[in-house]
Amino acid sequence: MNTNHRPDRRTFIKGASAAVAATAAIGTVGLSEATGAVSAETLVGRLYETLSEPQRQQICFDWDHQDEKRGLLRTFVANNWNITKPEINDDFYNDEQRELVTKIFESIIHPEWHERYYRQLEDDAGGFGNEQSIAIFGKPGDGKFELVLTGRHMTLRCDGNSTDHVAFGGPIFYGHAPEFNEKPNHTDNVFWHQAVAANDLYKMLDGRQQKEALRDKTPREQAVGFRGKQAIPGLPVTDMSSDQKEHLQKVLGLLVEMYRESDQQEALQCLKTQGGLDACSLAFYADNDLGKDGIWDNWRLEGPSFVWHYRGAPHVHVWVNVADDADVKTNA
Repeated sequence: MNTNHRPDRRTFIKGASAAVAATAAIGTVGLSEATGAVSAETLVGRLYETLSEPQRQQICFDWDHQDEKRGLLRTFVANNWNITKPEINDDFYNDEQRELVTKIFESIIHPEWHERYYRQLEDDAGGFGNEQSIAIFGKPGDGKFELVLTGRHMTLRCDGNSTDHVAFGGPIFYGHAPEFNEKPNHTDNVFWHQAVAANDLYKMLDGRQQKEALRDKTPREQAVGFRGKQAIPGLPVTDMSSDQKEHLQKVLGLLVEMYRESDQQEALQCLKTQGGLDACSLAFYADNDLGKDGIWDNWRLEGPSFVWHYRGAPHVHVWVNVADDADVKTNA
């Protein structure tokens, strides 16, 4: 692998908020009215136009492309995988294409989170573009399309709202491992504050609520399919007091704040359609409690078609699957 083309994170740190001129939108999302920044979808269109035919043969697929091992490849998610063989920093891409991919990534992530995401990538993969790959499904500017960015501790999507009923374009994943076996306080983990906030809510629960919220065994972290009308394990949010619900709303805000505003809004709207937080349950898991300190490393916020599964032991893995309809089929 050639690392001479590796993007310098500070070179591109302003990519999402410093785009230059207005261009026609590709797909259903164009320019950000608030900032004037070029959308990720427009950048995907630009990237697609730069690809040679041999490049397209390796990383571009039909919308419903089926993989022999992974099924519907567009919606597959895992904690450590490459959706296509060429890595972003390989000679497979030229400098312009690598810069576009970097800007797409920065357009998906909220600007206030760029530095923390680059820290995660440095710790887990040696920097952006290493051990990461992309795929494009459909043709930008001609119906539905989606770019998927994968690697260790990352699956991100950019779909211009092409994918019906789901938030984020489909199931996504994030994680971080400053150390593989982290200490109980998860030093330097950029996502651990989310678990701290959730555990602060656990402390607010009375004895009966804590007993209902705390479960013995963490379910499989990959098990983030929708339950629909089935009973959801944990403490129902409807059994929480107003101050507890207010704190849970803050936790939800911490979960979605990492992403661009349009994806935040789409995820929250999907949740609202299925009944909002009042349709959800919150569960904490007693196994794998690092340090046996009663700060639950593993927990899960779940509704009929909303799953945010947080696994904090031995390091952070978070699986996300959100839709406005529990009958939506995703490869999760």
